[in-house]
Amino acid sequence: MPGQARPKRRYLDPAILQTLGSLDLVAREVVEGIRVGMHKSPLRGFSTEFAHHRPYVAGDSTRHIDWRVYGRTERYYIKLYEAETNFDAHLLLDASSSMRFGSGKISKLEYAKFMAASLAYLVVDQRDSVGLAVFDSELRRYLPPRSALGVIANIDEALEQAVPEPRTNVAGILHEFAQRIRRRGVVILISDLLDNVEDFIKGLDHLRFGGHNVVVFHVMDPHELTFPFGGGTWRFEGLENEPEITTQPKRIRAAYLEELGRFLRQIRSACERSRVDYVLADTSRPLDVVLSAYLISRLRATAGTRSR
Repeated sequence: MPGQARPKRRYLDPAILQTLGSLDLVAREVVEGIRVGMHKSPLRGFSTEFAHHRPYVAGDSTRHIDWRVYGRTERYYIKLYEAETNFDAHLLLDASSSMRFGSGKISKLEYAKFMAASLAYLVVDQRDSVGLAVFDSELRRYLPPRSALGVIANIDEALEQAVPEPRTNVAGILHEFAQRIRRRGVVILISDLLDNVEDFIKGLDHLRFGGHNVVVFHVMDPHELTFPFGGGTWRFEGLENEPEITTQPKRIRAAYLEELGRFLRQIRSACERSRVDYVLADTSRPLDVVLSAYLISRLRATAGTRSR
């Protein structure tokens, strides 16, 4: 209303994201927060790869001159990049039962939905194409990439309708999309990655072999990361048809954290080897903070590649 001060974006705190209403509203506000201090298109670095040089001609921007080549040849050459225009982004959302875990007011799945909606809005806003795949043990919903603004409403609807199903098959969906995608693009996986690690790595390699840029947002709840459970006896319920476990948390905490550390190191190392961007997304962190940190690092990496 006129004269009212705009409220602070405290609602980017994941604990109350669910109180805001539609995914579209949250996405717009998250994107607005991300843009603060960012003067470049935040996703442009996804699909710019060096292609070749051409001689400098009058009217070319000097910022594209390759000064290293000039130092060797004393001639001006412009660096050209592939895919500077439009790209296709494929959002792969894990909606398996383990994603419904949440120690606070928001589950991993809800956090992942807000993340997917925000990324979709970012992509379309810069006139690129975005699509969505919702999966668990199999592909449940697929929307092919489009650049029309209407795709946001379609993605919102698909996300709203996504419900947790038992079991997951992250590796299988990666292999499926490695075969499905004909045009080189960006694949953004949003998952807790509770799958066979070796199979997951093979799926990553399959996508990278096809020339796709791959980003992994590893969504985890803070209780999964710290195992803060107190004394006494606790019963832990399996979310994907695993049997219940009754135990004393303090007796297994050290072993749990050691195994978790091993799991995270495997995932990180696999992503590094395959040149896949990896982001550990703790659901207790504000969504715009997680996305901003990643996008800024991506822009810096792209700028560093161009300057070499």
